[in-house]
Amino acid sequence: MTRVLHVITGLEHGGAERQLALLLRHLPVACEVATMTRTGTLGAEIRRSGVPVHEIGMRGNRDLAALPRLVRLIRRGRYDVVHTHLYRACVYGRIAARMAGVPRVIATEHSLGDGHIEGRPTTRGVRALYRATERLGSATVAVSPAVAARLRGWGVPPGRIVVVPNGIDAAAFAFDAARRAATRRRLGIGPDEPVVGAVGRLVPTKRFDLVIEAVARLGGVRLLLVGAGPERAALERLARDPRVAGRVIFAGGTSDVAGALAAMDVLAAPSVQETFGLGVLEALAAGLPVRYTVCPALDGLPPGAAPQARRLPTDAGIWSAELGRVLRGPRDRTRVPPAVARYAVAERAAELARLYRPEPPVRGAAPIRERVRDAAT
Repeated sequence: MTRVLHVITGLEHGGAERQLALLLRHLPVACEVATMTRTGTLGAEIRRSGVPVHEIGMRGNRDLAALPRLVRLIRRGRYDVVHTHLYRACVYGRIAARMAGVPRVIATEHSLGDGHIEGRPTTRGVRALYRATERLGSATVAVSPAVAARLRGWGVPPGRIVVVPNGIDAAAFAFDAARRAATRRRLGIGPDEPVVGAVGRLVPTKRFDLVIEAVARLGGVRLLLVGAGPERAALERLARDPRVAGRVIFAGGTSDVAGALAAMDVLAAPSVQETFGLGVLEALAAGLPVRYTVCPALDGLPPGAAPQARRLPTDAGIWSAELGRVLRGPRDRTRVPPAVARYAVAERAAELARLYRPEPPVRGAAPIRERVRDAAT
């Protein structure tokens, strides 16, 4: 059986990390995982599921000692494929894989936005290093056409880009009344309190500040904010506004996203930069009405594919009025729109597995070490 090593920057809770954990349960190949930094809570869960997780112990972006450690791991494992995820792992992982002589190197680009990658500005140096190491791979997977367009804008040849959208296990998010009640009790939310929810990394582009402002204009409504990130302190200051004080719950990162969604009555996703919009799809799978600003996963779908989802501009007044209207309306958590079925994880895993197949040999191709040297110059 094909042996694949997935290399990822870290394994705390995040969209790319959760997507990898999901794929590991569906890929028809033997998988192991290497985390460049810490194993984290999600890494521990992956390890308990029986998938080996290796910790490289990288201390920062310029910790070059991590490279030989990763090379040694790859050589010992004799992997057929190295599949990298997230910027730091893609840069170091591609180089290490080629130095170790791995015949097939795939990268998935999860978080490339306009002017930023993984929430950080994309400087000229970041782009140059990405392009140089991208040449060492066999293919780069974009999770949406929007990401594919950004990769082309960075100079990645179109023929090296493959669009494979994220996958979702719809059954894992199906509404469960008992889970809703248990999650609400744990979070201190009354059974009949109306709850607006938001899920994602706490960074400026997610615009959770707008959700706090919108809820501040709605009396008697709670806001459940699920996720961790550098903007938490700033958002907590906003939540001390007398109009909303005591009504915002900062739940932090969680492995039970399905439980958090069950506790909500509507999902607010006002992000202005998204590469896919997995949180929106998960909410739809949970039977929630969704209001969003950007969601590539829904772009271009036929009419009626996601009737519970509606796009809104970044205006707190409009959001407040719309959220209030949804909360006053009827609720049917058993309705899952057709859009969810389009992203079934088993099909996405099968697409990735096809990319793991060996390439036919190319006559006159440069040796591996020479290609590594040329890419670095």
